[in-house]
Amino acid sequence: MSRAFTREEDSENAIAGIGERPISHHRNLVTQRGLALIDAELAALRDDLGRAEKRADRERIALISRDLRYWTARRESAELSVPEPGSDLVRFGMGVTLEGDDGRKVHWRIVGEDEADPAKGTISHVSPMALALFGKKVGEIAVVNGREWEIVKLSDN
Repeated sequence: MSRAFTREEDSENAIAGIGERPISHHRNLVTQRGLALIDAELAALRDDLGRAEKRADRERIALISRDLRYWTARRESAELSVPEPGSDLVRFGMGVTLEGDDGRKVHWRIVGEDEADPAKGTISHVSPMALALFGKKVGEIAVVNGREWEIVKLSDN
């Protein structure tokens, strides 16, 4: 058997074994920005699919198709949630400034799972920190992993 034929079989097995992207069992709450990001991802994937089909790149088509299924499902289940302006309780979509017991301040915006990026200051609404913050007001304490955080400021964005 030639090496080229073996590589083709390996490629076919790799395509068959890519599996689906797991979809969270939590409600798919999204901010307006999160919804726009989903729409942009879908548009980009459709463009990528067209290019892969023109090249007859079966592996790339399979990967893009899998991602399209994921993002289509996420778009269909998306629930836009906008915080009530001026709310004094921590809600989805809000920014929360916290002060730790060491005096260090951090700011988090609570967003949907697909939009969350802690390195950029956004956390998922199902994260331990967000769950500890929901329904609390400025001055209240949230405890996460045994550490206390005082809520010092809320913002609508």
